[in-house]
Amino acid sequence: MKTFAAVLLQDGLVAPHAMTQVLALQDQLGRHLTDILLAREVLPALTLYEAIAQHWQVSVADLAKRPPDPRLMQQLGTVDALTNGLLPWCKAGQVTVVATAYPDQFQRHKPRLEAVFGPVALAVAPMHQIETAVLALHGPRLARAAETRVAPEESCRNYHSTTLQRPALLLASILAIFAFFQPLGFLFTAFGLATLAMLAANVMKVIALLLMHRPEPAAQNPPFVAHLPTVSIIVALYRESDIAPRLAARLGKLDYPRDLLDILLVVEAEDQLTRTALHHADLPGWMRVIVVPDGSVKTKPRALNYALDHCRGSIIGVYDAEDAPESDQIRKVVDRFHQRGPEVVCLQGVLDFYNPRSNWLARCFTIEYASWFRMYLPGIERMGLAVPLGGTTLFFRRRALEALGGWDAQNVTEDADLGLRLARHGYRTELIDTTTFEEPNCRSLPWVKQRSRWIKGYMMTWLTHMRNPRLLWTQLGPRRFIGLQVQFLGSVLQSLLAPLLWSFWLVPFGVPHPVVQTINPAAFTLLYVSMFAVSALTIGFDIAGMRRTKHRLNPLWAVSLTFYHPLGTLAAYKALWELLTKPFYWDKTSHGHFDL
Repeated sequence: MKTFAAVLLQDGLVAPHAMTQVLALQDQLGRHLTDILLAREVLPALTLYEAIAQHWQVSVADLAKRPPDPRLMQQLGTVDALTNGLLPWCKAGQVTVVATAYPDQFQRHKPRLEAVFGPVALAVAPMHQIETAVLALHGPRLARAAETRVAPEESCRNYHSTTLQRPALLLASILAIFAFFQPLGFLFTAFGLATLAMLAANVMKVIALLLMHRPEPAAQNPPFVAHLPTVSIIVALYRESDIAPRLAARLGKLDYPRDLLDILLVVEAEDQLTRTALHHADLPGWMRVIVVPDGSVKTKPRALNYALDHCRGSIIGVYDAEDAPESDQIRKVVDRFHQRGPEVVCLQGVLDFYNPRSNWLARCFTIEYASWFRMYLPGIERMGLAVPLGGTTLFFRRRALEALGGWDAQNVTEDADLGLRLARHGYRTELIDTTTFEEPNCRSLPWVKQRSRWIKGYMMTWLTHMRNPRLLWTQLGPRRFIGLQVQFLGSVLQSLLAPLLWSFWLVPFGVPHPVVQTINPAAFTLLYVSMFAVSALTIGFDIAGMRRTKHRLNPLWAVSLTFYHPLGTLAAYKALWELLTKPFYWDKTSHGHFDL
């Protein structure tokens, strides 16, 4: 029997030079011939599947005209359909007809299929039709599964508004009574917490600065990877009709074999505008649109969980809608995973902005990102603490991600939560020197909305993982446990209580201050000097981070962050209110206003 490649050549469906390239790639990459032909768009999909059916002397299953029998599908489950391209279609007498995208692999699965269905026969169907049929039959069930993948004890899904309101009301009552009967004691306690949070955060910055001078390990030559892995990239889109076509163009610049690149553009079922935009975007064969059925929440982590079952790669990456990654990013990720042992399961890239000079807010956001990704996070990594992940330019070993249950679908900062769960279960996260550029959120109200979501997520993550502090201490160890308190609880308290410390700056202008009037002048002088030192450290830290970027912003812009931080406090109080009223609400960030 002639090979399928020979038949395609004989029938003139593929040119000899194109087939030579395809076969070379098949030998080099170990990918299926059908996938390579589709990814490289060597011939139309309809023509290809008609040729496959003729070669194997079977029929083409039109799953759109005749949907599969749900009873048969239930017997096999969805995993085989999504990963192996096997879909039990219909009964023909006593024989079960199984539609597959890969008929040459049918014999390998046949004994297992016969054990479930008895006699089976083969039909051919495109992989995208199989995925669409699975969604139509089991979409709601898969959507529910996407909301509950994480173990209940590590998920925030059991929290509700009333769950949090009662203890919050009790705490507020206690504080009100304390403030009424001991006003000075209440003030000193509040100022003490604010000062402690400020000092703890800045001690972390000092340690990070000191560790940045520690020489890095010598750079290794990129390893030779005999068989490159398939990398799946998930991009969750919601109301992104304007930016979707540009996203496809940016991801098209990634320098990685198209045959091994599996990009999933994930969109909500009710988001018709984005779905229409993607339909007209002329997406290449290596990009797929995955439609997420409606569920009880509409969040990015739920969409990521749903898409995870559709991924074909052993490495899973996450991008945001407005991202423009460096072209060699995927190759760097593959090389790093190849160099490291199996305990390193997550790589976090650097985030930066492609238009930092759009306005003052964009400059401040750029400086903040520079100090976070190029100073603070490297310091956290070198301290051996749990790394709070960013929401994009993340790459995981699939087996570890699935073992953890993916993302917590209800957590609005699923990235930071996942970073903590990775640390709790003994996995390692490393930073990788590759940059993704994105659009800064540089309008005041959208900035506050986005930051409030982040802070609310930090609050929820801390509450969730502190339900059993003894277990958390055991899993993380003393150093990482204390680091967690500084990173999550400390940062939230710092944002909420910062106005108390800012009030001291009014004293030189003659404004009376109740704390100043009751403490020793030497103590007040020490406090004032400490605040000046912290301000200088913060500005220096921000400038150091900015100088590690290619942006040439004037260092004086770092001083102006003094007027930027109050927006963070406003966002913190919005986050606290939403935590008590609508904890799972995802305040959508719109993109495309200051695009490339």
